[in-house]
Amino acid sequence: MAETIFSRILRGEIPCHRVYEDERVFAFLDINPIAPGHTLVIPKAEVTTLDLLEDEDAAALGRALPRICRAVLAATGTTDFNVLENNGRGANQAIDHVHFHIIPRAADGRGLRTKWLPGKLEADEAKALAAAISEKLQG
Repeated sequence: MAETIFSRILRGEIPCHRVYEDERVFAFLDINPIAPGHTLVIPKAEVTTLDLLEDEDAAALGRALPRICRAVLAATGTTDFNVLENNGRGANQAIDHVHFHIIPRAADGRGLRTKWLPGKLEADEAKALAAAISEKLQG
């Protein structure tokens, strides 16, 4: 994996406003926040996308994310928030290091704006897709 800005933050070469750290996870305030409290949560393992994470690092993120969310909500006084994680340029990933955004919905309306474009899932397609995914999980 190529070095990223997160690599330099993890090494302490670039300052950040750290909010959490353990042996596998690091969290800090986004310097270009969508809303007050916008926090980035990254694994210390330097991998590009979520599917490349080792199980131990994924588990550590899974344990840390809810705790950090609760702290962000308490500190900002908000109750609504988004957790966003993009994988690959086609999915809007801007930095090639796994990272989760915790984005509170501020009282003034600031926060993540999304437009959901739902499609249709036909029964035959669903059956085939579920079987294919299940097979890959077992293989």
